[in-house]
Amino acid sequence: MNNTYLGLVEQTFNFPQEGLNVKDGYLHFNGLDIKALIDKYGTPMKLTYLPKIGMQINKAKQMFANAIKKHKYEGQYYYCYCTKSSHFSFVVQEALKHDIHLETSYAYDIEIIKKLYEKRKINKDIHIICNGFKQKGYTRRIVQLINSGFKNVIPVLDNKDELNAYKRSVKGTFKLGIRVAAEEEPTFPFYTSRLGIRAKDILEFYVDNIEGYEDKFQLKMLHIFLNKGIKDDIYYWSELNKIINLYCQLKKICPELDSINIGGGFPIKHSLGFEYDYQFMINEIVGNIKAACKRNKVPMPNIFTEFGSYTVGESMAHIYSVIGQKAQNDREMWYMIDSSFITTLPDTWGIGEKFLMLPINKWNEEYQRVVLGGITCDSHDYYDSEEHINEVFLPKADKGTEEPLYVGFFHTGAYQDQISGYGGIKHCLIPSPKHIIVEYDKNGKLEDWVYAKEQSAQSMLKILGYIR
Repeated sequence: MNNTYLGLVEQTFNFPQEGLNVKDGYLHFNGLDIKALIDKYGTPMKLTYLPKIGMQINKAKQMFANAIKKHKYEGQYYYCYCTKSSHFSFVVQEALKHDIHLETSYAYDIEIIKKLYEKRKINKDIHIICNGFKQKGYTRRIVQLINSGFKNVIPVLDNKDELNAYKRSVKGTFKLGIRVAAEEEPTFPFYTSRLGIRAKDILEFYVDNIEGYEDKFQLKMLHIFLNKGIKDDIYYWSELNKIINLYCQLKKICPELDSINIGGGFPIKHSLGFEYDYQFMINEIVGNIKAACKRNKVPMPNIFTEFGSYTVGESMAHIYSVIGQKAQNDREMWYMIDSSFITTLPDTWGIGEKFLMLPINKWNEEYQRVVLGGITCDSHDYYDSEEHINEVFLPKADKGTEEPLYVGFFHTGAYQDQISGYGGIKHCLIPSPKHIIVEYDKNGKLEDWVYAKEQSAQSMLKILGYIR
């Protein structure tokens, strides 16, 4: 009987998998020798593999192209990246290499758009989808973009009063979208999303406030966002069909309307047991839209998607060292890591998110059930279950060996820095780990470099007012 960790994985899953394999007892991530990076940079470490971003984008584009061809669909497809999932310049600029568009959610996003234009990373033809509940600073910046010649800025109205901010200030004709307030899942404590305009109010709002003003503004897009993402269940198809039917009703009286934005993205792999048929879902989405349009005898809309986690999530990993073992009772073995889950992977603490967790080394050692503990003083700083099982198994980390056990959390690239607050003050003054970027250089060879060193005590003391 094979009691090694490698044996456990091979008996439980199909392994190796795309982007993950073991060579000489060490885990490789998208072909990267992680142990070599650990030897070079140490732990804790955040690792971003930029080429994965383009791989994800091009995979989705190809699957939509397949579906459009299969159904002889007459609209176009537009891939948008949600900047809120990761605002870092190296992420956004990598995504922009693959002919995509952008979605914003707050005023400062517009400052990023301006910088990208200054650096010639975008031109004024790019679609900028402006979502969110907008304060004056946000609407003012949107107006500035439109007036400066950005042709495809689409402010998506979150409420009825928002239109007034653009009517007063935009010069010339501009485009509009409307966000439809989605019904929430039955598990939510409220019935309808706080964002968007009620579906039953939209036709009346269009007739009273937009129809007849086509020389000033045109309704081009209906937008819906489903928090749970694109999933094959009754809830998703019900909400999607609502917006499709609303589009068909509006299209009959609003000839300018030509796009549906199906916000809410694809899931990503958080377990070796992950199974999701992306192509099937895309085929069904495109087929449903076409069928409804045929029934209602209206033209098929362009389809926009807003993929954040799907775009950037699988490009990143967090790597830790096990720095101690503690047997606190007869049943629980604690592995203490050299960082904190609360500060580096806040979704594990805030919403109970599970990430793909694997050891980097010791794959040929025996395994045991463990609980991973962070080094803050908070009792909630732990990780004790995986997505596919309510337990954590890792190789035995024998104290007598020279090499410690290294543990990786993979596909962590979306939202974690935004939620934890990059470079600020963390719980118990735990520093932000060093951040390593891996990308192709001008000659097509992979290179790694330090984007940010581990946060220093001096930087924290300055923020806290101890150093001026």
